[in-house]
Amino acid sequence: MAAAAASSTLHGVGAVASAKPRSAAPAAAARRSVRVAAASAKGGPGSARGRLVARGAVAAKADEAAAAAGSKPGGHEVLMFEALREALIEEMNLDPTVCVMGEDVGHYGGSYKVTKGLADMFGDLRVLDTPIAENSFTGMGVGAAMKGLRPVVEGMNMGFLLLAYNQISNNCGMLHYTSGGQFKIPVVIRGPGGVGRQLGAEHSQRLESYFQSIPGLQMVACSTPYNAKGLMKAAIRSENPVVLFEHVLLYNLKEKIPDEEYICCLEEAEMVRPGEHVTILTYSRMRYHVMQAAKTLVNKGYDPEVIDIRSLKPFDLHTIGNSIKKTHRVLIVEECMRTGGIGASLRSAIIDNFWDYLDAPVMCLSSQDVPTPYAATLEDATVVQPAQIVAAVEQICQ
Repeated sequence: MAAAAASSTLHGVGAVASAKPRSAAPAAAARRSVRVAAASAKGGPGSARGRLVARGAVAAKADEAAAAAGSKPGGHEVLMFEALREALIEEMNLDPTVCVMGEDVGHYGGSYKVTKGLADMFGDLRVLDTPIAENSFTGMGVGAAMKGLRPVVEGMNMGFLLLAYNQISNNCGMLHYTSGGQFKIPVVIRGPGGVGRQLGAEHSQRLESYFQSIPGLQMVACSTPYNAKGLMKAAIRSENPVVLFEHVLLYNLKEKIPDEEYICCLEEAEMVRPGEHVTILTYSRMRYHVMQAAKTLVNKGYDPEVIDIRSLKPFDLHTIGNSIKKTHRVLIVEECMRTGGIGASLRSAIIDNFWDYLDAPVMCLSSQDVPTPYAATLEDATVVQPAQIVAAVEQICQ
């Protein structure tokens, strides 16, 4: 039992495969291509994936840096939903055990077209349209992962996945432990969330706060086409269950990404803007509110350091800590609810680990603890705006 307990944590945290070309799969790995996946792989050149190694996170970091450095002259422009789609296509071609399931993911192409055309490429069994039954198809994804597949489960809207909370918490997050390490659950749960434009309360959910306390579950949030593709590929390759949060307002962001294969480390934050006066920690859509505020702050003589934390669980305390040791002041900006949100957990971790380096209280700007209104002006009032970020930095730096 002690051995089971020791293995109950995120097995292989940081273990993502390096983005090197893969050789032909050994017979043992090829057997992972069970009949459901093999029968539906219409013409995809599937070579099964080699074993993930713990050193993969280091390799992923090097690959990401190299890809970013080499993306300037070449590459191609994509929207964020197209970057996510590219990631799915590449991984499904490389590994016949990768499959997709969810409402309208097949011939309709998904509510935001992330899976457009995949059913024609890979067949109806690897791109499976499901009934409107989130608890059932999420449970099917967990069961498929237990038997050797790598399912990508799409929630048409993240708020709908509350109907599958039991599957995500009691099964997805805990089965590796409760089975004594007999089962791995390499499943990705993804979909659009966040406050959109007049989508109403039930379609404006931010589930980060709901899922962060589930043992065994990793969470990442993409914010650019580049990291959306890299994080999706890394999540699919991970042996851990991963929730990938995509913001409904970021799907049409355009960016040039490398033509070559790359992945992003699941546990690493991104330095968006180096600075000296204050560390601003943010993620997802709020990255753009922060950068808008940063322009105003620079004009006022401030030099903010902006970090997109990306990994919501676990936090990249190495990157965050190095920044705090330099600036000695912290502002957290999130779209999550204030009570029990990501910001509250992050503030607690900063106080526990970096108290001696702080010259001012850690401030956190979060959404209001109210259902998101439909009226546009009221909706804006519930979410952190750039002017509030400027005012908070001025207060911290007094």
